[in-house]
Parts: sequence; structure tokens; C-alpha cells
Amino acid sequence: MTSPFFPTLGQAPDREPFWFLGGQARILIPGGATDNRFSLMEFADTVGHGPPHHVHEDEEAVWFVLDGEVTFFIGDQRHDLAAGQIAYGPRGVPHSYLVRSPQGARVGVLFSPACVEEFFRANGTPVAEAGELPPDFDQALVMASSDPFHLRLTGAPPA
Repeated sequence: MTSPFFPTLGQAPDREPFWFLGGQARILIPGGATDNRFSLMEFADTVGHGPPHHVHEDEEAVWFVLDGEVTFFIGDQRHDLAAGQIAYGPRGVPHSYLVRSPQGARVGVLFSPACVEEFFRANGTPVAEAGELPPDFDQALVMASSDPFHLRLTGAPPA
């Protein structure tokens, strides 16, 4: 039985992985399944990967480290996390992360409210089309498409 309060997590084409900024992402629960109350995504990135510092003006974010070690930069705080640990990013606060583990890392991200997952999807490339290596991406072009989603770039990726 499927309802807005118990979304089905079975296989679906819109849950297939896609490349985003050099890593893989997938939407596990789209906002449409929760009346846009929240969305859930998964990111799989290699060591040294990190998005630029940025701000979500509309969404709260909760990051769950599923595998690996990741440093989260939230405001002026640094959080070194490993599998099983969680970080919280309030809306309006600059944040980023950096994958530290040599084997890479997987991170689940809960966004509330939903809809920002469409920014990631719109700027991604399906893995099936791109192959096993991430396609080149233009970070400036990706960030230029962020205005409708109330995302704002505030700095370079962490090193």
C-alpha cells in the first residue's frame, strides 16, 4: 500500500544514479512522494571531493554518513564524522563537506522541505549515458542555475 505518509522505496527510473559535480547522486525519496515535506538523497563521492561552500535559503539538511569519513563545514564549525554519524545544516547557514576516506564515502541527505532535489537532477548526467567516469562539468554553469532553488555560492570547495 502506498500513501503520502509511507512512500514506496522500490526500483524506479527516477531513482537511478546520476553524476553531479564529479560524484554520483540519486534521489531515494522525491518530494512528490511526501507532499514536498522532505526529500531524501544519496551522494557517493571519491576522496578529496567536496562541493563549493553554499547556502540553502529554503531547506534544512541532515547528513547521514553511510560509509567512509567526511568532514562537514557548517558555518564556522568543523565536524569530522565517520559512518553512522550525523550532521545538521540549518537553512541560511553556509556549508560544505570534504570526503577524507581513501575508499570514498556515501552520504544520505534529508532535505526539508523538498524540491531542491530537482536542482541536482537538472544539473546531473545519467550514469548510463556518461559511463563509468564522471563527465566534465562547469561549476559556474551549475551554480548559475541555482537561483530558482534559492541556493547561493559562498566560497570555493574545501581543500
